[in-house]
Amino acid sequence: MNNLLMKNPPKAVVLLSGGVDSATALAIARSMNFDVYALSFRYGQRHRVELEAAERVARQNRVAQHRTIDIDLRQIGGSALTADIDVPKHGSVEELEKGIPVTYVPARNTIFLSFALAWAEVIGSSDVFIGVNALDYSGYPDCRPEYIEAFERMANLAIRACVEGGRTMRIHAPLIHWSKAQIIQKGMELGVDYSLTLSCYDPAADGAFCGRCDSCLLRLKGFKEAGVKDPGRYKTKD
Repeated sequence: MNNLLMKNPPKAVVLLSGGVDSATALAIARSMNFDVYALSFRYGQRHRVELEAAERVARQNRVAQHRTIDIDLRQIGGSALTADIDVPKHGSVEELEKGIPVTYVPARNTIFLSFALAWAEVIGSSDVFIGVNALDYSGYPDCRPEYIEAFERMANLAIRACVEGGRTMRIHAPLIHWSKAQIIQKGMELGVDYSLTLSCYDPAADGAFCGRCDSCLLRLKGFKEAGVKDPGRYKTKD
């Protein structure tokens, strides 16, 4: 029986943006002996370098498949990541905006999880992983535990594999209650190579991090508190 399980590990769809959190979530899925099917999106974001990071992480982890799906959220806009709106820059984490910032992309995680759910149904998977976090994050409403719980309930009502096939879908958000430092520490334990990742909303053309957007500041804070050197490449300060 054990040999059979080794030959046919369960499959999991992992949302992979190329950042610290998604790379760690992928490593956790692998540590749970899932066969990983990584899913990324070219959704009209400001830059391609995050997709290049996702490709690096997927290759390094030798995932079963890595797909990048095209969605043009620039037709909807409403975010500094998908419209001609400046990405806010700050001098420290303490200066981050209160409330939901302009880098929030309307309904993004709902859209991404819906695609992941569809792919999971097709490949015979009952498990979807997403690297959302409700502590050291930018205040996005679709990163909260109650959102993940609600989506999981909906998922089990939405697809034929559950309604007729008796499958139970699970939406895993293993990082949701962890600080960024805890996420990084767990990733280090699992051998995540964070030099492959990108954590910047407004990187330079060569991929260098701006060092001043919300995502960069939270990453810097996380590595500092974890006591780990940040391998990210940052732009030289003006």
